[in-house]
Amino acid sequence: MLSHRDADVATERAVTVARGDGIGPEIMDATLRVLDAAGAALRCEHIDVGERAYLRGHSSGIPAEAWESIRRTGVLLKAPITTPQGGGYKSLNVTIRKAMGLFANVRPTRSYAPFVPCAHPAMDLVIIRENEEDLYAGIEHQQTAEVAQVLKLVTRPGCERIVRYAFEYARAHGRRRVTCMTKDNIMKQTDGLFHRVFHEVAAEYPDVQGEHQIIDIGTARLAAQPERFDVIVTLNLYGDILSDVAAQVAGSVGLAGSANVGERVAMFEAVHGSAPDIAGQDVANPSGLLSAAAQMLVHLGQAQVAEHITNAWLRTLEDGVHTADVHRPGHSARRVGTQAFADAVIDRLGQAPRGLQPARYRAGGIQVRTAPPVPREKRLDGVDVFLDWDEADRDPEILAARIGAAAPAGWRLKMITNRGVKVFPGGFPETFRTDHWRCRFVPWTRTEPVRFADVVTLLAGLDHAGLEVIKTEHLYAWDGVPGYSLGQGE
Repeated sequence: MLSHRDADVATERAVTVARGDGIGPEIMDATLRVLDAAGAALRCEHIDVGERAYLRGHSSGIPAEAWESIRRTGVLLKAPITTPQGGGYKSLNVTIRKAMGLFANVRPTRSYAPFVPCAHPAMDLVIIRENEEDLYAGIEHQQTAEVAQVLKLVTRPGCERIVRYAFEYARAHGRRRVTCMTKDNIMKQTDGLFHRVFHEVAAEYPDVQGEHQIIDIGTARLAAQPERFDVIVTLNLYGDILSDVAAQVAGSVGLAGSANVGERVAMFEAVHGSAPDIAGQDVANPSGLLSAAAQMLVHLGQAQVAEHITNAWLRTLEDGVHTADVHRPGHSARRVGTQAFADAVIDRLGQAPRGLQPARYRAGGIQVRTAPPVPREKRLDGVDVFLDWDEADRDPEILAARIGAAAPAGWRLKMITNRGVKVFPGGFPETFRTDHWRCRFVPWTRTEPVRFADVVTLLAGLDHAGLEVIKTEHLYAWDGVPGYSLGQGE
């Protein structure tokens, strides 16, 4: 067994440790014992976050002294946290990710068959998920009595940063292919931007194959043939779904750890929840948090220690020493509790798995750079005006007539859509309509650029006619290319 004297590690590093709620304290204690026995050069700063902090009045679940520790060490090893239901409580995970700029969620998923049942024994992939943007920005509005909206925000720097991270990860870990998944056949501006940036960045990595798949068929292929994937990079919502699909297919949700990586701070955690129903019973599996801790050690430059821990853990699985969640009568050799499982891993430090692929890690974190913004010509082509209108049997012809009478000179009503479908001019009576209307206005001529003052005049005319404006979106072109979508049927 290794000791502190034998381990080839870097200078001792301070890390912030959150023991969490529910089963969190038990699996954290087990994990820290393994790290200590393996010779990890760590100095732990313990913070109190989660349920107790919520109940003391910290709506984020994180008191000021905890933020100071995370910022000081730059590394957080976190056990599962319970978010109280009701009230104004926010998800601690989401708060940390956004506040600390943890843009990349890294979720390795592999098969441990035959020791953990899995129909795909060759499965070994990594999902790299953008962590801050997309629909998870959480910007929602109830706009009419019948219609609510959410804003899907995707930025070029955010796309470039996560895509480049995926290629750097693939190169650093000897992986050969990066698959981008989007729905840009439908969302041509947001998902289209992600796909375009992927194509641009992929050209800089000729040693790594880049490919794109539409997210729906890509998800189906992941569920049916996960062994065909190596590294997947995608937007926030898709990555959340894909990660759970992959973990379920692998049969090892309780064994999975993940990293949340930013430029200055990184957070490492198990992917499962706090499981309060089994807390304090010494039955929880610490493997997910132990896997996350191994990722942390690699990030800190202590790759050799991470290899010893992971290989000892793999050997423990092979030897049939299993906690209740993976134990199978007639297949497992011994059923153990949380702390006894940690003891079994410690006993095997220095050993390698005999059947499973041994761990091989490259030390150090991954640094990414993004290109400076390129100046582009921006032109205002028109405006989409959204109305709350529920009159005259919701007849778009009647609405168009009212708008035509109200719009000031210089403006032309080009189109009205309802739920994205064109209903004027030339709409179909079968199209279902709500009280939420998008009215696209463009100037009659383009001899002069559209000014914001022109938009204000238009809105004033609509308001004077008794039409309720609930939102506007400017129609910009960038270097002459429209930065807005057509209506369905336009």
